[in-house]
Amino acid sequence: MEMLLLALDLAGTFVFALSGATAGVQNRLDLFGVLVLSFAAGNAGGIARDLLIGATPPAAISNWHYLAVSLLAGTVAFWRPIIIERLRNPVLLFDAAGLGLFAVAGTQKALVFGLNPVMAAPLGMLTGIGGGIARDLLLTEVPTVLRAEVYAIAALAGAAVVVIGSALHLPATAITLSGAVLCFGLRFMAMRWGWHLPIAGDPEQPATPAPKDHKDDNARGL
Repeated sequence: MEMLLLALDLAGTFVFALSGATAGVQNRLDLFGVLVLSFAAGNAGGIARDLLIGATPPAAISNWHYLAVSLLAGTVAFWRPIIIERLRNPVLLFDAAGLGLFAVAGTQKALVFGLNPVMAAPLGMLTGIGGGIARDLLLTEVPTVLRAEVYAIAALAGAAVVVIGSALHLPATAITLSGAVLCFGLRFMAMRWGWHLPIAGDPEQPATPAPKDHKDDNARGL
């Protein structure tokens, strides 16, 4: 289980870091800015998770592998952007992959630390959405999770698979991969078919009275 969690965490860190670095390249940041964005996107969710469950210092700070993976992703995105640009919507694609991996990894780690299963799923969701929030805020954009897209719901669905499978004592590897695939699939289909949550409507504008016809008044001698 420890090796599985580490592998999922590092894989999620890499793809989320790629999404952050790619977004930085598209916004024409310099090398330092791209690397900062890649680290923030790849590790914000995991740091928040570890702090909340008391796993201190967070793995992203105590284990050099997380920094190395983040810098590798940032370097690839900065120096070889042509490889990533061949993909359609690379930021969102990497974001969806990281979302699935982090959602299940966060849930599994919460369960290992003895967190109540009911709360382990929301914590897994938080782990998944944290990197995307950090990336978007650093780029002064409204976070994707708040833009009425199927994002947090997909992470919560993947986390729920892990919690239910753990309660039924199913193999950890199988339920973890199933949860990650479900989360990625929901997010990908939402992007492909435009699925979204209800969006707040514009406030109704007060009705304005029709302009008075002065020509008719003149005709009547008014």
